[in-house]
Amino acid sequence: MEPCSSRDIDFTLFNHFDQTLNEYQRCLIIHIHKLKIMIKNTFLYAMLFIASLVFVGCSDDTEDEDPTPTVTSNTIVDIAGGEDFTTLAAALERADLISTLEGEGPFTVFAPTNDAFDSLLLELNIGGLDEVSDDVLKEILLNHVVSGKVMSTDLEAGYVSTLASGAQETNASLLVDLTSGVRLNNRAAVTSPDVAADNGVIHVIDKVLLVPNVVDAALANPSFSILVAALTDERLVDVDFVGTLSGTGPFTVFAPTDEAFVALLETNDDWNGLADIPAATLEAVLKYHVIAGDNITSSEITDGATPTTFEGNTITINTTNGVVITDKGGNESTVLIPDVQTSNGVIHAISNVLLPIE
Repeated sequence: MEPCSSRDIDFTLFNHFDQTLNEYQRCLIIHIHKLKIMIKNTFLYAMLFIASLVFVGCSDDTEDEDPTPTVTSNTIVDIAGGEDFTTLAAALERADLISTLEGEGPFTVFAPTNDAFDSLLLELNIGGLDEVSDDVLKEILLNHVVSGKVMSTDLEAGYVSTLASGAQETNASLLVDLTSGVRLNNRAAVTSPDVAADNGVIHVIDKVLLVPNVVDAALANPSFSILVAALTDERLVDVDFVGTLSGTGPFTVFAPTDEAFVALLETNDDWNGLADIPAATLEAVLKYHVIAGDNITSSEITDGATPTTFEGNTITINTTNGVVITDKGGNESTVLIPDVQTSNGVIHAISNVLLPIE
């Protein structure tokens, strides 16, 4: 048999097979591509599903939490609620001052400790603050409050007005002494200064500050020591100055400083001290410095005013160059410290002793 030649072979079958194979390959490639897409999509769906679970979980947690951040209050009242100030806190509540001292302020509060209140009870010889009337307690507490935020380094020696009531719609004065630390009304010492509050500052003190009357204010100021000695001179039997000036009042007192009394003693060679001044003269001089029945502040003094004193004679007051008082003999005395306000009157510190004689 002779080999067949290429012309004798029928390639139709081979061509058909080749086309079929190519078709299968193309279909296979398409299926593989679709499978890859399905796998990719499945992975994406799985990730989205997991993410949704996490998101839902986080959302649930967020809903359980308070969306408003917690803000801790630190007002003067909050600080006064501490364990060292339980008596003060109870007193503020009873006096209906909680809302006041929770207010915007700012306030400066001289805060007595529990021990300070215990000391007050012993001083007043009472068993508890319930023996103090509500009105009196409220004024005592307000006598510890000053408007504005005053840090210890900003305190100045002298008088500052508190929120306590003085005579005739005024505010009581508080004496600040910086000679050795911070002392108030020559009675209380600041033991812990500058306790910051949201609405002011607290200075912790070791004594309770009672609202002073005219006598108390004179006793508290070392510059009036000779005046106090004169008012309490045992030879003065006709007038009880301490009792009178501790009364209802109101009184206006022109108070000579120690320097003023020293200058008076130097005018007479026979006067080496108060005991050398005749009792009748001393009594008349002291009465000449008091105006009874009125609380005359410096802003209320009119130029040329001639008020009648407790002694019976008048003084003349001029305001053209400060406040200057002229006595019966024509001697002048200048007001050095005006408007020391107390519960029953006002004190004006003066530079010279006034004399009711010509």
